[in-house]
Amino acid sequence: MMQQVTLGMIGGGTVGSGVVNALQRNADLIASRTGVNIRLARVAVKALDEPRPYPIPAELMTTDWQAVVNDPEIQMIAELVGGTTLARTIVMTALKLGKPVITANKALLSAHGEELFATAARHGTNLYYEASVCGGIPIIKALREGFVGNRITHLYGIVNGTCNYILTRMKLEGADFTAVLKDAQAQGYAEAEPSLDIDGHDAQHKIGILASLAHGFWVNPKDVYVEGIRHISRIDIQFAEKLGYTIKLLGILKILPAKTTAPGRSSKARKSTPEGARVQVSVYPTLVPNSHVLANVNQVFNAVFVRGDIVGDTLFYGRGAGKDATASAVLSDLADAALDLKFGTPHRVPPFATHDKKGTVAKIEEVASRYFVRLTVSDVPGTMARITKILGDARIGISSVIQPEGHEGETVPLILMLHKASSGTVSAALSRISRLPVVKAPPVMIRVETFD
Repeated sequence: MMQQVTLGMIGGGTVGSGVVNALQRNADLIASRTGVNIRLARVAVKALDEPRPYPIPAELMTTDWQAVVNDPEIQMIAELVGGTTLARTIVMTALKLGKPVITANKALLSAHGEELFATAARHGTNLYYEASVCGGIPIIKALREGFVGNRITHLYGIVNGTCNYILTRMKLEGADFTAVLKDAQAQGYAEAEPSLDIDGHDAQHKIGILASLAHGFWVNPKDVYVEGIRHISRIDIQFAEKLGYTIKLLGILKILPAKTTAPGRSSKARKSTPEGARVQVSVYPTLVPNSHVLANVNQVFNAVFVRGDIVGDTLFYGRGAGKDATASAVLSDLADAALDLKFGTPHRVPPFATHDKKGTVAKIEEVASRYFVRLTVSDVPGTMARITKILGDARIGISSVIQPEGHEGETVPLILMLHKASSGTVSAALSRISRLPVVKAPPVMIRVETFD
């Protein structure tokens, strides 16, 4: 028999109005597939007359979010306001009333996810968050349910459309970062204050959520190493292309080898105190081989490459933001929440398993990779010898060198591809190199991903 579930929504802006429009279009389709009719009862908005991409019927709107959340006839809440202050209050209030909450709020989950999930469990309800990462790409459900029988050994994500758009245009047009950013802002692909995107913090929120899902312990955002793309120049992209690479901003998740056991501990002691996984969780620009599928993900599209120990390599691709892509993910969660209410089963595969409760996030200094290094140097005899001496002292090998010809005494770019070494070791060596008189600008270092 068809059952009705009543929805209250907080937020009627770009995403909220997109969800209203999507429900108007496809509520009957969802009902036919699930046997549950989702009735939108009220939408709390900041202002009744604010501009929005899709209209919301006036009779549904109110400016009182508390009246929506506390209405006993409203069974589930969609929080679509963004931010981490009011949104936290809204979500906590709904969860304490035992109402399931659907959210697209990655910043909220990154900052308060552990608390929110614990509150949901205590009050016998659930928190649904498919729309919080990669818009319409169903990566949350894939990690939580589709790969429930896999250990996730590697995950690489192009999870910020703004950065991917900027880097794509810089490569295709040979343009400078500043010019492309300005145009992206004019077209609405970048915010007027773009730091959340271009400094990597948006990607930080998303990769932290995915890492928490994949490894069963909550990843504190402060433990996620982050670099943005402000320092990427046209010359870096051009030389990367000559070497067979494309620069992408990647969120990276890897299981790292366990640390060597301290001397003196017996094998019996080691077995009695098992350690959790050591995991790299990072966001930074990366040289991706042109032969790899992620090198060909362009413009505002997102993609997540996942490797499981049983399934092997998989790829999820699509639009990672926007009113319609995000609305699609919200509809998926609405359907799940409505079914759970219908059958009285709020428990799904839990967001955090128990197998890696002792897991830790490794410091970036411990993480090893290969490197692309660009130096600005005086074109004088002996320059290369001084640089290679410092790298040799640090036991860092050089795999290739590109040095355009210049006139003696002028500054020229010097491109080095370095063999695998720890980030701490390379950073220390570059600090020494930067102090050489022949080095005329701070070194630029970009990690190289081999996907091994």
